Amino acid sequence: MKLKVLAFLSAAGGSALSALWTFPSILASAFLVAWGAEAAQFLISQGAALAILAWLQTLPEFAVEAVIAWEAGRDPERAHLAIANLTGAIRLLLGLGWPMIYFVFAAAGRKTAAQRLPAIRLEREHAVEIVGLVPPLVYFVFILWKRSIGWIDALVLLGLYVAYLWVLFRSPPHAVENLPDAPAVSRWAYRQPGWRRPAAIGALFGAGGVLLYVTAHPFLESMLAVAGLVGVSQFVLVQWVAPFLSEFPEKVSAFYWARRVTHAPMALMNMVSSNVNQWTVLAAMIPLVYGYSSLRNHGVWLDFHFDDAQRLEILLTLLQTGLGVMLLAKMEFDWLDASAIFVLWLAQFLRPNLREEVAVAYGIWMAILVIGFVVKGRPLLAPRYFWEVVTATEGRKDGTGV
Repeated sequence: MKLKVLAFLSAAGGSALSALWTFPSILASAFLVAWGAEAAQFLISQGAALAILAWLQTLPEFAVEAVIAWEAGRDPERAHLAIANLTGAIRLLLGLGWPMIYFVFAAAGRKTAAQRLPAIRLEREHAVEIVGLVPPLVYFVFILWKRSIGWIDALVLLGLYVAYLWVLFRSPPHAVENLPDAPAVSRWAYRQPGWRRPAAIGALFGAGGVLLYVTAHPFLESMLAVAGLVGVSQFVLVQWVAPFLSEFPEKVSAFYWARRVTHAPMALMNMVSSNVNQWTVLAAMIPLVYGYSSLRNHGVWLDFHFDDAQRLEILLTLLQTGLGVMLLAKMEFDWLDASAIFVLWLAQFLRPNLREEVAVAYGIWMAILVIGFVVKGRPLLAPRYFWEVVTATEGRKDGTGV
């Protein structure tokens, strides 16, 4: 059976041609929202600006997941595709997106071939995004153990995301002294007088969001049509091709920042912020849409249950994200981190039958990192900086901070 989201394959030729206008439109939308985020970080915290950006960028991904979850509620045999899309989106963003940001950053930052590959060094405020991934991962261990996700789990995940936003919006904005480093469009928006400033920044977000909303569906259809024409299987289409295309806007803006060496940390945090979205709001949407679809089509609200294959997909994704959090806990991301993450992702992409072996590799790597932290006495900087950010914010609110 075909999902509605794949039904256009019967008219693949016509849909593929729409790529001629949807592709440049997607690029334009990505730049507009990126410029808006760069201007907004001088009014609100950078993390909050990136959270808004992540929402706009992941709208196509949410639309695809909603359609798949609705169809799964009508036909339980399609349920595995909902997990395939969720886990594929997360693993693709981390396994391909994070390394590509590093490689773009390294290529842009090296003046000569003899220079060593530098590391992306994160700011203290970025600890909020890194630590923000931990609670949903821990809760997903419980979800994995009980083999199902229901509406109560959805509320918990949404609550974790609200708490994450609460911390982000309490953090301070960037100093205006950094404004000259922003692109010309962002500087123009911020320098507008009075009410025109938030209006100009909002217009960048709004124009980019509207363009993305109008373009996302035909863009996704055209690219999936091309994939269908070359004989890509339905499962691969849902797990890898659809997430890659739905995440395309955030990859464009992230790579745009990565090539500007000073903005590479912002590019990486753009990806991490999207990962937080995926593990909380996107995951929470599945049982809510699935349950409502079951109620409408079968007269009973059903929780979403996992079979063994789905549990393996979730476990593999949990281990990959957990490893990513541990690597960023030292508040830098270097060539070895990027290369190893990419190789392990590529192995499971090219050889899907190696999922269990790759999961074991993630687990072993995490154990080695824990031993290294203990033996070498290296501090976990991200939790410390997260606490400093939270307490400093409290101090500013109470009038006791600097």
